[in-house]
Parts: sequence; C-alpha cells; structure tokens
Amino acid sequence: MKALSIQRNRRWGLWKTLKKDKTLLLMLLPAFLLILVFAYFPMIGLVMAFKQFDYRLGIFNSPWVGLDNFLFFFKSGQALLVTRNTVLYNLVFMFSTIILQVGFAIILSEIAGKRYKKMVQSAMFLPFFISWVVVASIVYNLLNFEHGILNGILTGIGMEPVNVYNTPELWKYLLVFFNAWKIVGYGTVIYLAAIVGIDQQIYESAEIDGANIFKKTFHITIPSIFPTIMILTLLAIGQIFRGDFGLFYNLVGNNGALFDATDIIDTFVFRALVNTGDIGMASAAGFYQSVMCFITILITNSIVKKANKDYALF
Repeated sequence: MKALSIQRNRRWGLWKTLKKDKTLLLMLLPAFLLILVFAYFPMIGLVMAFKQFDYRLGIFNSPWVGLDNFLFFFKSGQALLVTRNTVLYNLVFMFSTIILQVGFAIILSEIAGKRYKKMVQSAMFLPFFISWVVVASIVYNLLNFEHGILNGILTGIGMEPVNVYNTPELWKYLLVFFNAWKIVGYGTVIYLAAIVGIDQQIYESAEIDGANIFKKTFHITIPSIFPTIMILTLLAIGQIFRGDFGLFYNLVGNNGALFDATDIIDTFVFRALVNTGDIGMASAAGFYQSVMCFITILITNSIVKKANKDYALF
C-alpha cells in the first residue's frame, strides 16, 4: 500500500508540473520533435551496418552479414590515416576557435560605441550563414593556379605563382583559417552573452582597487565564463570523430593530390559510397564514428567530473 501511495503521489506531482509549466513545455515541443525525428528515429537504421542492404528486401529483411561492412573500412588501408586526420583537424579547430571566440567576445564587450559594436558583431556573424559551396567558389577564384587573384598579384609583382591545389601542406593551414572565419562569429555571440551576464559591480569594485583591463579579464571575465567554455568544449569533444563534410568536400573536392593531408572519415566514406553504392559500408562507418564519439565524451566527462563536478555535462 505504501509503494502504491508513493507512485500515486509521483504521478500527481508530475501532472501538477505539466499543468503549471504547460507554456514552457509547449515552447520546448518543437525542439523535442526535431530531435526525436532527426536524431532518435534514424537510429533504427543502424541495423544496416550489419546487413547487406537490398532495396527489394528493405532494411529489416536484408541479409545479415555481421561485421563484414566494418572490415571494408579497416582493410582499405586508409582507416588509420583518415581517423588521424579527423581527430587532429577537429582538435585544432576546437582550440583555435575557442581562443578566437573568447578573445573577440572580450574585445567586443570592451567596445564603448554600441553602433560600432553591432556593426562588427554583424560582420563577424555573417560568414556563418554562407554556404560552404559559395565559400568554395570564392576560395577557388582566389587560389586557382591559372586565373586566381592570388597568383595574379604574385605574377604582377614579379614573383612565381603558387599551385595551391597541388600543395598538400598549405591546406593544413587553409582549412583551419576558413573554418575559423566561418565559425568564430557564431561562438563569439554565445560568449558575449555570457560576459554580459556578469555582475557589473564586480568590475566596478575591481576598478576601485586599481585593476587594469588585463587583470579584470584574467581574474573576472575568464573565470566567470569558464563554465560556458567547458560545456562548449565538451560538446565539441563529443563530435571529435565527425568531420565537417561541407568544409572538406567543397574546398578540397576530389583532388587526389590533397587526400593524404585533407581526407577525413566522412569524405572517404562518401567517395566509397559513390563508387560502390554499398550503403551497409557507409552505415558501418557512421556507426564506428558514433561509438568512438560516445566513448570519447564519456572518458572526457569523467575526467572533468573528477576535477570539478560543476563543469561536467552529466
């Protein structure tokens, strides 16, 4: 009887909460449905990673092949290379963008003129909305060997033209630059919002004590937004085995000369899927990425939790 009473109280409490916060829950409903439809329902398709998919038989009636789809990826000889490229690029992307985002957010927070601040903020935020297809076209017109603007300038001042699309080493820096150019503005807005939420009386007290802008930055601003930095960093680590397909595929394309320096899991699997039409293999590679991301975030979160529970995701 006691257990039944507790269960009834819990149901009544849940009903009261739903009734009390119905407006907030209705606002949450679109996001919930979006995640449900595009993130959870597709998980059913993970079974294709273990099947030889046949369009006539469908997902569940296709023949079971076990781990054969995974063997294609690991026997290709490129698994280690593309995994290494994916992880290293994402690490560089993560640290470079966090440093730039936090830095620009602090600089913008110190700008006095509201109109100038809004103008700079809008200019930084604009690249986020530009498609990678458009960016790739701009980059090609800048760096093309025969008719690119860069080589036109170099030739005009008497220097030798540079064949950028045949020099893999340059793309290690170009990809980092264009990723930062596109993403930094978006993250800056998030950190700027966190900075705005800091109690201004803390800054006023620091100024009275004689603190300059650098002391205020390193002793007030950065410690205050550090939880935000940690959360966004952990979320980025959770995607460390997933490359930005739009960035790599559109900027590099099918240029075989650049594959060793720029190929990631996503572009390798896409080309293999186009050439072989093997959906099972592509599903296996996606499953491999998801498992590795999950393991990575669990390990990282546990380390952060031991250091400081307040900064952990869960």
